[in-house]
Amino acid sequence: MNTRALTKKEKLFKIITIGSREDIPSRIFDLFLVVLILTNVILTFLMTFKYFDPYYGVFHQIEIATLILFTIEYILRIYTSDLLYPDKTKGKAVIKFLLSFDGIVDLLTILPLVPFAGFVAFRILRVVRIFHLFRINATYDSFNVIAQVISDKKRQIASSVLIIFIFMLASSLGMYSAEHDTQPEAFANAFSGIWWSVSALLTVGYGDIYPMTVWGKILGIFVAFLGVGLVAIPTGIISAGFVEQYTLSTSLGKKLEDTREIGEIIIGADSEFVGKTIREITKDKSLEVLLVMRGDLHIVPTQTLTLEPKDVVVIKSDRVEK
Repeated sequence: MNTRALTKKEKLFKIITIGSREDIPSRIFDLFLVVLILTNVILTFLMTFKYFDPYYGVFHQIEIATLILFTIEYILRIYTSDLLYPDKTKGKAVIKFLLSFDGIVDLLTILPLVPFAGFVAFRILRVVRIFHLFRINATYDSFNVIAQVISDKKRQIASSVLIIFIFMLASSLGMYSAEHDTQPEAFANAFSGIWWSVSALLTVGYGDIYPMTVWGKILGIFVAFLGVGLVAIPTGIISAGFVEQYTLSTSLGKKLEDTREIGEIIIGADSEFVGKTIREITKDKSLEVLLVMRGDLHIVPTQTLTLEPKDVVVIKSDRVEK
């Protein structure tokens, strides 16, 4: 086991990224970040109420202070990005972080600090701060299961959304053809029926735009029934993904109970397994990864999961001593 002392940079990375419950500074940072995110989001909502106009100046100062703290965190994450992606050079690690979900959300969050933040487009970026709430759930297994399901089923979900989009355009064009002469203002062109098609396909039916001709009503009935089935497609895909994850977790627990041929590998910073996927390290058919423990997380090992420093990998192998 590698017992070398951690550098200041590694300690900083451990505090701001790993979030171990056993490490007090890391735990304090996580709690501070949660309070900071909630404070910023609450202020964003309060500043929209006229009742709080007398306190707007105070709210604005607190908002600026929280954005400055977010900026410091953003800089620190860029600084430690090479530890987050140890298999890449410093420059490539920085670029990968900047293009990651967290990196983009962090950047959009602090953009209102720039001098031209008074423009409407930059004021709208306040909405992005809400996405920081994902960090509160990021360390929980339940959130990772959701993320894993969406990642595993992303192609099927994308295909179902594409199908809905195609039918939305088709129904919009069909409704324009049926209703334009009767309702030239409501259905002025092919794209003007998109609002109606969205509300019909998604079974919302606001009723502000609706067909009046016989053919338009027939098409509306068809689209409404079709919408029930189309909306169920992505729902069914995600539900099936959850069932698969639950079945995998259950079978994994059974494996851990039944097998005696198990062992664990602690991934050091200089380990040959760092940056490799489960698929890459299990090319040897005698080796099977049962579980990956990352801090407080217990991660079900998918073929595309990439190992990181300090991961504890539970394996089953014919070569593990009984």
